Amino acid sequence: MKSELESFMEIWEREAAKTVRLLESLSPHAYDFRPDAEGRSIGELAWHLAEGEAYGSFGIERGGFPRDERPPGLERPRTIAELGPGFQRIHGDAAERLRKLAPEDLDRSITSFSGKPITVREILWDFILLHGVHHRGQLTLLNRQAGGQPAGLFGPTREEMPLPKPKV
Repeated sequence: MKSELESFMEIWEREAAKTVRLLESLSPHAYDFRPDAEGRSIGELAWHLAEGEAYGSFGIERGGFPRDERPPGLERPRTIAELGPGFQRIHGDAAERLRKLAPEDLDRSITSFSGKPITVREILWDFILLHGVHHRGQLTLLNRQAGGQPAGLFGPTREEMPLPKPKV
C-alpha cells in the first residue's frame, strides 16, 4: 500500500504533465493578454504555476518562508514558448526538494507567509497541488478568451470532440 507521500508525488507528477500540456497549448501571441487591467496577464498567470511549486517546496526545505530569499532560477520567461520548458525546470527542482521528505514530515509545522503555522501536508496538497489546479482553470479560460485552443486536461475540449448536432 502506498503512503500518503507516495500518492501525493504520483498525483503531482501526473498533474505537472497536464500543466505542461496547457502551457504548450497557449496562444503564441497572447503572453500579454489581460482582460482585467488589475489581473495577471496570460504570461504572468502561467508562470504563477511554477512559482507555487518553487515557493512551496523551498519553504518546506527551509522550514519556513523567508521573506528575503527567493527560490533559485525563478525569473519569469518572457515568451509563451519558454513557459513550458521553464515550468519543467522549476518542477524538477521542486521535485528534487520534495523527494527528501519522509512520511512523518507531513505533520511537521512550519511558518507560512502570513506568519501562521502550516503543516507540510497542507503545503503539498493545498498550496502546491490544488492551488495549481485552480490557476490552470483560470489560464484555460484566459487562453480561450485570447483566441487559443486549450488542451483537454480532464477530458476532451469541444475542438477535440465536438458535441453531436441536435436532431431536429
